[in-house]
Amino acid sequence: MKNLLTLLLICSSFLVHGQWIKEKGTGYLKLGGWSLLANKHFTDQGLTDPNSTRGLFINSIYGEIGIGKKINIIAYLPFFVKNYQYAQVPKTTGKVYEPRQEYNGLGDFNLGLEYGWGQLKNWKLSGSLILGIPSGESTAGSDGSYQTGDGEFNQLLQINLGKSYRINNQSFYLKSYLGYNNRTQGFSDEFHWFGETGTQLFNSNLLILSRLHWIKPLYNGTLDASNANGAIFANNIESFTLGGELAWSIGEKWGMALGTATPLFGKVIYKATSFSGGVFLIF
Repeated sequence: MKNLLTLLLICSSFLVHGQWIKEKGTGYLKLGGWSLLANKHFTDQGLTDPNSTRGLFINSIYGEIGIGKKINIIAYLPFFVKNYQYAQVPKTTGKVYEPRQEYNGLGDFNLGLEYGWGQLKNWKLSGSLILGIPSGESTAGSDGSYQTGDGEFNQLLQINLGKSYRINNQSFYLKSYLGYNNRTQGFSDEFHWFGETGTQLFNSNLLILSRLHWIKPLYNGTLDASNANGAIFANNIESFTLGGELAWSIGEKWGMALGTATPLFGKVIYKATSFSGGVFLIF
């Protein structure tokens, strides 16, 4: 799960849930697509190196549903993942020396619970536990690098904070979390920090937001990442990502969203901008 999460937060907002617990029987569903295409990556020293043009495309369903007065269930289900590489054609000869490759399959699912603890002064406070299920393929393609999952079961424990605030007459929100991701199968554990702020415009029909997300490995795993060349599911990935999203309501209960994100710096991760879009339902 984890490194798919990393890319989605280089990503987009599929796993960013709220600090405002939903009432029982209410919820949020999003059918989305996310795409990344990269021809360079950050090395394990934080430098930039070129790589063959690689891409990742993900179709997913994300949902949050209130099942009790203080409890939400959270699910992220990537039901279609395409990991691919363009054909390699030298300009000098024009002959294909390495054909296009791709692998399609399920991604790693994420299932979790969020519990609302109440107020901490002006902040909403909650805690969450998200489990990464290794439902994707951890070895695929001619060299095994066309994975749709990382093959490990992990547990991300978070403390979430959220509040509303005003600037002049405009209302904004702010939410943040601190998280610890316990990983298995030789992957390093990780520290997560996330912050997001946004506001509504045009009679609350348009939401505009920006976010930062930092993932810091603890380097306590056993898998080597020095030759990963930006591989999506490598060990010891570090990233500090800036992203934004626009979401507009089209009906009373549904709307559309577009987002983008880019890593400001990182290690063992692609250096490229990702794009996302989807439709959502609020019930």
